[in-house]
Amino acid sequence: MNVVRTTGAAGVRRWSPVLVALVCAATGCAQSVSGTPVAESAVSVQRIASPLAELLPDPARFPARYPAVVLPAQAAAAAAGDLDGVGIGDAVDPAACTPPDVAPGTEPAAVAVGTDDASRATLTVEVARNVELLSRLRDQLHRCERITVSRAGASSTVTTVLDPTAPPGAQEAIALRRTVVPAVGGAGLTRTMQTSIGRVGDVRITVTSMIFGAGQPDTAAVDEMFATTVDSVRGS
Repeated sequence: MNVVRTTGAAGVRRWSPVLVALVCAATGCAQSVSGTPVAESAVSVQRIASPLAELLPDPARFPARYPAVVLPAQAAAAAAGDLDGVGIGDAVDPAACTPPDVAPGTEPAAVAVGTDDASRATLTVEVARNVELLSRLRDQLHRCERITVSRAGASSTVTTVLDPTAPPGAQEAIALRRTVVPAVGGAGLTRTMQTSIGRVGDVRITVTSMIFGAGQPDTAAVDEMFATTVDSVRGS
């Protein structure tokens, strides 16, 4: 059974990674360790006092090949979470694999995007408030390795594979490889993403390298910016 992903009570519409990359173009814009995160009660999650905008690494800290911009508040809210391959208005099968919407009243996520025009690659860093333990997300991704996403007669297959190792530094972390393959449109429209997700207190850090076609995501850049962002949050 399909379910349609809606905008939620806040009515905030989110952009796809393609549009985020175009915005950045228009505006000029570690080593892994094995192990399983240790679960803890959500009520014990530490509150990080600093505003999210202050926790986001400055664009100057992105690798030189990714000139970056911090998205304005409205665009950041629109972009948050869209690298999961499921956009607003998309129907998801199985329905239980639909990503949750951002709760109304939540502090807007802070997002910076760097773009390598030569390779059509983007590097996205997001910091957001989220007290849900990553063990829950990991369990859902295990159940949702392959989903179908459709909208207005067009469909894509989204495949997500969890890495056996997690990036170091955060209290919890997972890493994953995701591909989005459209049913129609050719190999050049296939998106491949490498993502590291971590939690420090009540801040969730998501770093994603995305590329179109047959290229491979920039894993080294993801590792670098994940470590940079974890240090930024821990040092707040």
